[in-house]
Amino acid sequence: MSKLKEIRELKNLTQEELAESSGISVRTIQRIEAGTIPKGYTLRTLSQTLGIEESILQNIPKEVIQEQPTEKQLTEEKAEEVIINYSFIKIINLSSIPCILFPPLNILVPIILMFKLKQKNNLSKQIITLQIIWTIFAPVIFMLWIFLKLRGNYTLGILILIFMSNLFIIIRNTVEIDRKQNLYYKLNFNMI
Repeated sequence: MSKLKEIRELKNLTQEELAESSGISVRTIQRIEAGTIPKGYTLRTLSQTLGIEESILQNIPKEVIQEQPTEKQLTEEKAEEVIINYSFIKIINLSSIPCILFPPLNILVPIILMFKLKQKNNLSKQIITLQIIWTIFAPVIFMLWIFLKLRGNYTLGILILIFMSNLFIIIRNTVEIDRKQNLYYKLNFNMI
């Protein structure tokens, strides 16, 4: 005997009465009682109408149900992952400033803070990715300037300009995080 038929008879309902109260056709109810497993809209509607869990109509053993996380648990886990503390994001972003002169640290310090503050989200990953890109391109630009000896000897000036560009990116992103809770300078990818 199918679960639907068993439950329907326990509630003293005929197939026609169940069809009328649920909006599901009598033919569909007959198919389910004959052995077809309900899915989607039909499953949700019948379980709501009968006041039972969907898994009962699918003949899933209770042991399997208990092993699988419920929808509520999955939602709570996702909510924990998605919580963004914008004050912490600003701290992660600003942590690169003291380390601008020591390029590996301008990446490591924000990474450590990201994990310590539990802010492993897209914004913090973007901040770190920007620092990685800057750390790669800053020496390349500096070396090109030296080797090409472009218009005079402004080596110290270009070095200051490179470091100021990173400082500007960090400060501009901090202002944007404060205003719109987003980054002003961002990339379409993450390196971490």
